[in-house]
Amino acid sequence: MIALTYIICHGITIWVIAPAQRFFLDDVSVLASLAYLPHGVRVLSIWLVGWRALLPLVVGAILANLIFTSADILDLMHDKMWLSLAMSVLSAYFAFELLRASGISAYAGGGRRVNWRKLLLAGLLASVFNSISQTLIFSGILAPSGKLTELASFAIGDLLGQVVLMFGLMMIFRALRSPTASA
Repeated sequence: MIALTYIICHGITIWVIAPAQRFFLDDVSVLASLAYLPHGVRVLSIWLVGWRALLPLVVGAILANLIFTSADILDLMHDKMWLSLAMSVLSAYFAFELLRASGISAYAGGGRRVNWRKLLLAGLLASVFNSISQTLIFSGILAPSGKLTELASFAIGDLLGQVVLMFGLMMIFRALRSPTASA
């Protein structure tokens, strides 16, 4: 389920968000989406099932990139792609573990209500880890003058993607719980 959700969200990002981003914002970022939904999948999956989400996330990330990335781009970034995928998945896990080591339990299961602040904090930390690692990984491809823009684009896109995904899921679950949905 995690891998499939990752693939679907990656597809929505590629087919819907990326064209809108190019239309409205021209070439703000070469590699980053300004609303990268799979970041939300990474954060929510790690939040719910912890380290057990790592393998399905890696599978989802690999399949999504094989399905949605053009052959010429895959060929250009082949050496860096696998490290990029691993770091993007591990960034969420590192964020939750850093919070846990700091005495802040952000994982699900601590209570009946979701602590949105902790969940967003974990997503923000994961976004920072991911942004820095992606910028370093692709430093040979990016022009030095564009690194700061790319770093900011990764960070904003990850966090905004998480918020958009969480909001979308909240609306879906609310609709499913509504009295008219069960009639």
